[in-house]
Amino acid sequence: MEKQYFTAENLTYSYESFHLSVSFSCEKNTMTSIVGPSGSGKSTVLRLIAGLEKASESTKILLDGEEITNLAPAKREVGMVFQKANLFNHLRVDDNVAYGLRCKGLGRKESRECAADFLKKFNLEGFGPRSPETLSGGEAQRVSLARTLIIKPKLILFDEPLSALDAPLRKKLASEIRTLQKDFGFTGIMVTHDLNEAKAVSDRIILLKGGKITWQGNAEDFTEQMMSD
Repeated sequence: MEKQYFTAENLTYSYESFHLSVSFSCEKNTMTSIVGPSGSGKSTVLRLIAGLEKASESTKILLDGEEITNLAPAKREVGMVFQKANLFNHLRVDDNVAYGLRCKGLGRKESRECAADFLKKFNLEGFGPRSPETLSGGEAQRVSLARTLIIKPKLILFDEPLSALDAPLRKKLASEIRTLQKDFGFTGIMVTHDLNEAKAVSDRIILLKGGKITWQGNAEDFTEQMMSD
């Protein structure tokens, strides 16, 4: 059997009366959505993968053939896009996008040039000199995604990145994320409460209830009835 690109084995976390215990895998260059009711542990799964929460000793996280369970977040080669864009308002848009490149030692001129080229892919050509405070919610999320993708992480985690936007814009950006995923070929895991959004962006869907996986399979096979079963 071919090894999976990403695997979470016995991803376990306990807090007060809540207990999470899941195992799942993702193939390379695919999108997986985790859906479920509030409090089911969806965002906790992402935080454990990113290293923002500490999992139990029995947990094992593998990415591209390497165990990353005990690595510091910055060493995991995992990018994360949050509900809020979390841009640096004191930096220009292009300097926001180029932030990871600067951290890797690339000079300002070169990093801005890379960012300018990258912004074109997100329909943001010419936005480089602007302040993040002038951006709409959708534009800010595009910049956030560009900032994540430009450093080429091995895995991208999306924690309800569209939930703060209105319905028409959510639908539009969900379609854009799917297009970008295919164009860039990145591997992603998205948490969302919107079933239509999950089906629009994903190859596979995982249903999480009470800290347990109750269903997982191809996105086209997932139905709304499964949420209430």
